[in-house]
Order: sequence, then structure tokens, then C-alpha cells
Amino acid sequence: MRIAYVVVTLLAALMAGFSGTVLLLRAEWIVRALQDYGVPRSWWTWLGLAKAAGAVGLVAGLFVPVIGVLAGAGLVVYFLGAAVTVARARWYSHVPFPLVYAAPVVAALALAYAS
Repeated sequence: MRIAYVVVTLLAALMAGFSGTVLLLRAEWIVRALQDYGVPRSWWTWLGLAKAAGAVGLVAGLFVPVIGVLAGAGLVVYFLGAAVTVARARWYSHVPFPLVYAAPVVAALALAYAS
């Protein structure tokens, strides 16, 4: 069970870290999407930093479990908020994307609880 927890946690951290990095680097495809969803430009850096911090927190949680749980909970709330934002912008076909990023975080939290 521990190996599965570590692998899933690292996958979740990698995905959240990637998502935060492309936002911080202002990749064209993510910028266009955020504009379409109506996310204010002034939020972009903070949102990218939140995802990056969540990724770091997941990895730190392998050594200090409470940090990982808090980071995981924060990322789940973040990605659920992203799904709501996409739905409010009426881009229903894009709703699954933030949920794909949330799924390994939820799995990591479940495996942490089971361990």
C-alpha cells in the first residue's frame, strides 16, 4: 500500500506542478483558456503559485503527513473551483480537465487514509 501511495502522490504532485508551471510561464494555450473563462489576469500568478505550493506540499507530505493532507485538500478545493469556473463560463466540454488533475490528488488522499 505504501508504494502505491508514494507513486500516486508523486504523480499528483507532478501534474499539479506542471499545471502551476505552465500558468506561471503563461503558456499560450492556458492563457487563452483563462481569458475564455473570465479569470482576471491579476489572479493568474497567485493561482499558479497555489498549484505549485500544493505540489510541493504533496511531496513534503511523504515525510510530514499532515502537510500532505492539507496540501491535498487545498488542491482538491482548487480544482473543484476550477471546474465550477469553467462551468460558469459555459465551456461544459472543458469541465473534465480540472477534474483529471483533481483525481490523482483524491486518490493520494484516499491512499494516505488507508495507510
